[in-house]
Amino acid sequence: MAWPWLLPLGLFFAASVAQAAVVEHTFNVGNLSISQLCEQAMIITAVNGRLPGPTIKVREGDTVVVHLVNESPHNMTIHWHGVFQRGSPWADGPSMVTQCPVMPGCNYTYRFNVTGQEGTLWWHAHISFLRATVYGALVIRPRGGAASYPFSPKPHREEVLLLGEWWNANVYDLERTAFLSGNITGPANAYTINGKPGDPYSNCSAADQTYKFHVRRNEKYLLRIINAALNTPMFLRVANHRFTVVAADAAYTTPYETDVVVVAPGQTVDALMAAAGAAPGRYYMVATPYDSAVGGTPPFNPATARAVVEYAGAAGDETPQLPPPTQNNDTATAFRFLSNLTALVLPGKPTVPLSVDTRMFVTVGLGNGDCQPKQTLCNTTDGTRPRIFSSSMNNASFLLPDAGSPSMLQAHYDGNASGVYTRDFPDRPPVIFDYTADASDTDELKYTTKSTKVRTLRYNETVEMVLQNTRLIAKESHPMHLHGFNFFVLAQGFGNYDEAAAAPGFKFNLVNPQERNTVAVPTGGWAVIRFVANNPGMWFMHCHFDAHLDLGLGMVFEVQDGPTVETSVPPPPLDLPHC
Repeated sequence: MAWPWLLPLGLFFAASVAQAAVVEHTFNVGNLSISQLCEQAMIITAVNGRLPGPTIKVREGDTVVVHLVNESPHNMTIHWHGVFQRGSPWADGPSMVTQCPVMPGCNYTYRFNVTGQEGTLWWHAHISFLRATVYGALVIRPRGGAASYPFSPKPHREEVLLLGEWWNANVYDLERTAFLSGNITGPANAYTINGKPGDPYSNCSAADQTYKFHVRRNEKYLLRIINAALNTPMFLRVANHRFTVVAADAAYTTPYETDVVVVAPGQTVDALMAAAGAAPGRYYMVATPYDSAVGGTPPFNPATARAVVEYAGAAGDETPQLPPPTQNNDTATAFRFLSNLTALVLPGKPTVPLSVDTRMFVTVGLGNGDCQPKQTLCNTTDGTRPRIFSSSMNNASFLLPDAGSPSMLQAHYDGNASGVYTRDFPDRPPVIFDYTADASDTDELKYTTKSTKVRTLRYNETVEMVLQNTRLIAKESHPMHLHGFNFFVLAQGFGNYDEAAAAPGFKFNLVNPQERNTVAVPTGGWAVIRFVANNPGMWFMHCHFDAHLDLGLGMVFEVQDGPTVETSVPPPPLDLPHC
């Protein structure tokens, strides 16, 4: 088989699946002057001069071709969040994992297919903190269009809602300062809905900085909700309206009725909203940040973002109605929503594997480590290396390869991991302790060291992983994202996971567990996931709080080739950037 990037485009089109299309975009990444929160205009990095960036709309089975032109002053990569990238692992996007970054003034073309996927995904920068402003939606409709949605009623219209964060500062500089000093980045100055903070902040925000969603009575709307925030989960409510959740992370769910949607960074939710029950008027849509931390609480901004749902015929000067307020620390509501979703089981779609080859128990949380030589703002003049913030999985704090090295996927493909990564990521933590107890917050348990460890898996191996949050520094809900795969969430709860009590099938949903690419591990709790490693390559798993990822909360799965050319990592594209 010839891989897509080795074929002339015309031959590749002819070889495509019948009725499938090639959807082509150009992403010009460059400087954009923008003013928010009554501040003077500042320069941000954005795609095609927009915040958020363009929405890519495709149908299941289509091929996506995106020409990245980096006109910004920063290195750049784009991750296609939730896309499996089967046969195209070089297009996944995380810097130094699957590719070297695209340097300023250079280009790279991403090519991938979306066969077997339907729903709402998204794309974002996967380098530094640049995804704060470099992000957008990826909408995958069924091959048969909206009439093929496996839920009813069918929507009259669809609306993309991207929840984000805004800093009155250069986010690249924020990341550099946090890294060099070993500190955690402070909270955003504001939260946004489709790039706009709304009117809670000041009078100048009310008009041009409030997103408006126009609706008609007796119509149904499919809201494609994406949490693109760097570090903050969100509650979303609309005054006098309810939702029916029909999908999460581009996987259909059994319909779930709710008055609030909860989305952690990296997650997506598709929800129907009926405009039938409300009188024509104006209603606030409110995104409230969720502060899940308990213990050594990091800085937090409790402000909300607002948009306006405006009915046809409503008076333009009418004050919108507000929904009931949501408490920032409402863990009970967050857990109820996130744990109650179940999959809509459809013929021909993957179901949860019942046998397991590898079981892993992985702690996730914050800790402390030594200031590294390159972290010049935390080193001392007397040569000592003070303890700074760190984060880890099973006490291994992940460090990306140096920019002068090949990417991890290139090293894997070349069969030479020496000096790039090691194959010793542990299946269990080095010490068993009371993971969620306050007494566990000790210097000895918090200490971790930097490494670039991967867990090697055989092709088609079934993995079950317990993700256990720890109290070290603070309990917190970590949104854990796995590249290259969906996984099934079999169970989740609070406290320490009891392996002894969890006999096969005990408390596990093995019938219709929700399918995700990002799971919000409950605060001071655990989640059990299961997936089949049927996608060869190097696949990042990490916390989708960028502040935590920067501190090392990640690891990589190295999935070996299968028995055929089609189940093996293909050659790299000819235009793949070099380090």
